Amino acid sequence: MSSLRLSPATVSPKTTTTPSSSLRRRSPALRVSYRRGLSGRRGGGGALSCKMSDITAASYAQALADAAQSTSSLEGTMADIEKLEKVFSDPAATAFFSNPTILPDKKKEVIDEIVKTSELQPQTANFLGVVLDGDRIDILPEIVQEFEKSYNRLTNTEVALVSSVVRLESQDLAQIAQAVQKLTGAKNVRIKTVIDTSLVAGFTIRYGDSGSRMIDMSVKKQLEEIASNLDMPTVSLPM
Repeated sequence: MSSLRLSPATVSPKTTTTPSSSLRRRSPALRVSYRRGLSGRRGGGGALSCKMSDITAASYAQALADAAQSTSSLEGTMADIEKLEKVFSDPAATAFFSNPTILPDKKKEVIDEIVKTSELQPQTANFLGVVLDGDRIDILPEIVQEFEKSYNRLTNTEVALVSSVVRLESQDLAQIAQAVQKLTGAKNVRIKTVIDTSLVAGFTIRYGDSGSRMIDMSVKKQLEEIASNLDMPTVSLPM
């Protein structure tokens, strides 16, 4: 999944900073707090265990957002978070860090390599170290989601998910972002894209709380409407 951002005037590029060798010494301290007994550790409990994990993820995300605000690096941190989202969208990465048989030093080596190749800011690198030391790398995808929520709230940003059969051009995405901006009144718009071949052609846009609002410009939708008007079964095209 890729993303594009739109400010009231222009699409803003992502900015990154090369981390220094003394990551933790130069970054401000991160304070992660949550209620005692709700640490979100793995174990039995089903829905309760998931709820505790959410609480922990929100605590880590809020700590990072606070640190980013205090250093006026919220935009750069968001760019880092997007990079981490891509890295940890790979199931192999999650499986590696969740494996209790892999030594912490080996996991730290991989984290250092991620920091280097992704050119993360020292503050974000420090944050990853804190999460690793707390043995919570396994919930990093949830932390990423919670940080995005905090960022969107702090910057009055609306997120729109654009699904299409083929990759849309930047100018097309910019026009979609402007349309979403007018519909929502948001100061900024972040566009995320995903390929969905089931749409046949065209695209769909989801925005609002948890994608509660939708604009459907797909051929699939048009075929369904035609079939409905003619009182016919839904048309199914071979892929």
